[in-house]
Amino acid sequence: MSIPNDPIILLSYINTQLRDNYESLDELCASLDIDRSELCEKLGAVGFVYDETTNQFK
Repeated sequence: MSIPNDPIILLSYINTQLRDNYESLDELCASLDIDRSELCEKLGAVGFVYDETTNQFK
């Protein structure tokens, strides 16, 4: 599956997926075959980090 390339659109997409379909980032990454560290690095480059307690990037 192809995910958005633009980091802001990616943020919206990932947070929506986490909210609606997945209980954790690990579950999302496994299901969509996404490398967690690459995803966190890409979103981290624009100032967002994953918060496990809220299950979203902030």
